[in-house]
This record gives sequence, C-alpha cells and structure tokens, in this order.
Amino acid sequence: MRLKAEDVFRPGSFPEYTYVSRKSTASGLPYELRLQQAIKVSGFLTSLVGPSKMGKTILCEKVIGFENIVEISGADFDETTDFWKLVSAKVGLSYEGQFASEKILPDSGDKYSKREIFALTKDKIINYYKEKGLVLVIDDFHYAPEAKRMQVAQQLKDAIRKGLKAVVVSLPHRADEAIRQNSDLSGRLSLINISPWAEEDLKEIAKIGFDKLGIEIEEDVAAQIAMESLSSPQLMQYICLNICILLEISKAEKNIVKQEILEQAYRFTTVNFEYGDVVAFMRKGPSTRGKSRNRFLTRDGSECDIYELIVKSIAENPPIMRLEFEDVKNRIYSLIPDEHERPKPQMIKDSLGKLQELLNGREDIFKVLDWKEEVLYILDPLFLFYLRWGGNEK
Repeated sequence: MRLKAEDVFRPGSFPEYTYVSRKSTASGLPYELRLQQAIKVSGFLTSLVGPSKMGKTILCEKVIGFENIVEISGADFDETTDFWKLVSAKVGLSYEGQFASEKILPDSGDKYSKREIFALTKDKIINYYKEKGLVLVIDDFHYAPEAKRMQVAQQLKDAIRKGLKAVVVSLPHRADEAIRQNSDLSGRLSLINISPWAEEDLKEIAKIGFDKLGIEIEEDVAAQIAMESLSSPQLMQYICLNICILLEISKAEKNIVKQEILEQAYRFTTVNFEYGDVVAFMRKGPSTRGKSRNRFLTRDGSECDIYELIVKSIAENPPIMRLEFEDVKNRIYSLIPDEHERPKPQMIKDSLGKLQELLNGREDIFKVLDWKEEVLYILDPLFLFYLRWGGNEK
C-alpha cells in the first residue's frame, strides 16, 4: 500500500515512519536506553527535562508503550486538585463512591438495604498500577501551579518508595525546581536532560520521510528546513507535511523539494498556529495610562516603541531560542540607523521585565518567554516560527 504524506509526517502523534533516535550528550547513550534504565530502577523518580516541542512525550511513548503509559498533564491541576483522585480516574478507578448491600434480619426475615460510602487508599491505587505494569507520566509539569508542584513532589516521594513508577516531564529554567531541589527526593532521582536537536538529526526526518514518499530533497534545502525548525522535531514534521501538500496542489511533474517552495511552506505552516493574539499583546506592552511612549525610527522607515522593537528583534536572523541580553540589545540596535536615537540598555532590561510580568498573568499560550538572570529564553519554538513567518510584519 502506498504511503500518504500524512502517514509519514506526523507532527501531532507518534512518527512511526520517521522516528529518529538520538544519543544523550552527557552519557553518549541513546535516550531510549537511558529512559528504559531509569524506569527499571525501583524507588526512583524519573525527571525528564528539556525545551518545549523536543519530543519528550514521543520518547516516553516509544520506550513505555501506549498500552502501559498513563498520562496526566500539569494543566489538569489547580490549587484544589486531589492528586490521587486524578491518578485513579485516569485508569478508570472509582476513587470515591457508594454501594448498597441487601441483608435479611434473622428474627423477622425482612430484607433491608444498607448504603455505604467507600474511598480508595493511595496504596490500593499504587498496587493497581504495579499489577498492571503501568507507568505514570506527568507531562507539562510546568503548567501546574507552583504550590501544587511542591505538593505533587511530596506525594511522589512516598509513592515511588512503594513501587509506583513515574516520569515527570518539564521545561528547564521553570518547573523542575520542585523535583530537583526537593531534599526529600535527593538520591532518589534519575535525571535525564534532553538536549535540543542538532540540525543533522532533524535533516534525517526530512530525508527518511521524503524517501519513503518517493520525493527527492536537495541537501541544502533539508539543511535550511532544519535550521528553521528551531531544534524541534515536531516543527520539522509540520513543515515537511505542508511541503508535501503544496507539491500535491501544484501537481509538479517531478517530485523534488527545491528552494523556491520553502518560504511558501513556512507561511503555510503558520496558518494553524494561534499566536496572533500573543504577538499583538506583546507589541502593545503594558498600559501607558494616557502617556505616549518614545518611538524609534527603524531602517525600514517605520516608527516603533520599545515593545515593538523587542518583538522584531526576537524574530531576526538567525533564529535562536536563547538570547543573552547583549544579543537582544545588539539586535534592537541593528534595527535602528546609527545616526538615530536608540533605547538605553536599562530601558530594554526594564521593558523585558515588564513584558515577562504581563505574559505571566495571562493564559498558558501567552507564556512563551522567560526573562531570567539577563537571559531571554524563547520557550516555544512554534511561537518563534510564527513570529518569523506569520506574525511579524517587517
């Protein structure tokens, strides 16, 4: 049976035909082997940490298997969520309930019903997971409220000691403190840091996938797609799928991916990315309460305030997910002609801090940046890709 593009390139699910194995930069061992080893160590919690859209969940699915993985998300938690109630519900166990029993009175022979209330204990839930060979995976742990992350870490400490196998998946620089800096978990952690994908590994996704579809791709074209994918295999899959769609629409005589199609494919890829409101919110910045901000004349003839300049600078070449303050400043200065006024460094720093506060106060989709210790982290590669090809008017 002939494969379809959507079978080969799968940005939202397990890539059966284009799965690429990588090795840990720290140990030199394949990540699959590292995770398999960590899960088999009794009494240890596995902490899987890496940037967003780097294939952490796909790695868990590959190693643990769909039939054995029980996935919950940090987004499932609020301040009042009962951890064990959620963990039991995910496998269809009734955590609380009532049952009726019918009894006969010995003297009269009359029947009567008795209604009783029950609640599962965490030990019973843990035993169920152990008997079924299930592994609890808490994905996107950073989405849980900070106080709840600390509570969950405490619950996991006792649970892993009793045999529960669990993996906590989170972003660096944000939420892993609840796990890594918890003294009660000291000596009971298997730490796996997932490094960003190298361009060579991302190129393999394109080369393997297009080969299976009978489509040629030039080496330098595959390299350019890998660079724009911002170390994200998910984004690489997405771009390659959209290239296939465009090739099919154009009905080209030769199935070959050339340079000319790339920009169209990039813009086409951003169509379903819902970051328009995020970009508009960032450009607007905090309320000025009737005061007007200083505006700076840019090389393209437009006038921008400091927040518009920050957004433009993030989208500049080359695409980078981690920017030192000097990088941000130099990018902003490169947008403004030498003879014109430029924002002072302290103004840029203050504006980045205010922008961070604004984004933190919004929904999770707005939490795309992390300004920490004079380093600007872009947390979501899909957001940066959108900013470059769909949401940044240059």
